[in-house]
Amino acid sequence: MKLVLIGIQGSGKSTQGNLLSRQLKIPYLSTGHIFREIAKEKTDLGRYIKETMNAGWLIPDDKTIEIVNDYLSRPEYKKGYILDGFPRTLLQAKKFKNNVDKVIYLKVPKQEALWRLFHRDDTQRADETLPALKKRIDLFHKFTEPVVNYYDLEKKLMVIDGTKSIEEVNEEILKSVGKQLIKNQITSWELKNKTLIAIVGLPGSGKTVAANFFKEKGLPVVNFGKIIIEYIDKNHLEHSEEVHKKVREAMRAKHGIEALAVLNEQKIKQALDKNMIAIIDGMRSWEEYIYLKKKFPEVRLVIVALFADKETRYRRIAESKHRHIVYGEKRDINELVGINMGPTIAFADFLIKNNFSIEDFYNKLEAVYRSIYFS
Repeated sequence: MKLVLIGIQGSGKSTQGNLLSRQLKIPYLSTGHIFREIAKEKTDLGRYIKETMNAGWLIPDDKTIEIVNDYLSRPEYKKGYILDGFPRTLLQAKKFKNNVDKVIYLKVPKQEALWRLFHRDDTQRADETLPALKKRIDLFHKFTEPVVNYYDLEKKLMVIDGTKSIEEVNEEILKSVGKQLIKNQITSWELKNKTLIAIVGLPGSGKTVAANFFKEKGLPVVNFGKIIIEYIDKNHLEHSEEVHKKVREAMRAKHGIEALAVLNEQKIKQALDKNMIAIIDGMRSWEEYIYLKKKFPEVRLVIVALFADKETRYRRIAESKHRHIVYGEKRDINELVGINMGPTIAFADFLIKNNFSIEDFYNKLEAVYRSIYFS
């Protein structure tokens, strides 16, 4: 396992790095450690590093990348490592060739970090004056936050609340890499029960976006409403509230109010055959929920309800591909009462407010997903 710890000075990287090293039985090292080790070697590179460091100069970016890549390619690091202090810049991140598994960002406010640094037990270093520490933290936000964003896009980033206790932070990190601590022994985390996550919410609340979020995680998504849309498209009908209602009621007349669950049952079985978690995009009626509980008694069914203000939802609907002219109070009431969606929202295990940015929405979905996965 190859991990990178990122965070401002005082975020707890060294504390967690040393703790994780003992737990995961892989070395913890920083770029400072790497340079000091190389400086001891009687080689041209060793002499260069030693002379550069002794002169108080910074090792150039390209040279740093070359050294770290070469150092970590040694046989003793093939099983993994925990790296602190690198990459510091976007260039370093892009040219780092060691196939990092996870990047752990210990997020701590500046004031909290400064308080920790001035109240820790060990002796304060000469270069740890308040102005110097503030400058380092400002440099982190300027040069290293782009690194955080880079690894986020690479789907390797895990943001951890570093203000929690050492034990809580450690537990969160272990969970993020699929490990758990039981009686001081590290074991791989395994899901014990298959799980269905049903996404519910009024039109425009973000169900499709949420489904795409889970799809990007490699989870199968069963779209309940797709059957109706495909039927309407196949028969060249209009995407109006009246047409959707007519098609849906015809299906319900044949299969009951739980029709969409009945018609998608086989897809759900196939998804769960190959995966521990599957996603239902747009479970509507309470009857669908009851039907799935009966048909999949050994599967945990979790409802995640999405909420957004009416104005926000209506704007989104107006911009959507299907039924873009169908929104407003009439459709909302039909969804809540006519389709009987109300109870599924009221009975939800999780409620996510989706009024803001896509980043905010994804962060909330990630938190809920982790809560479901590790519960």
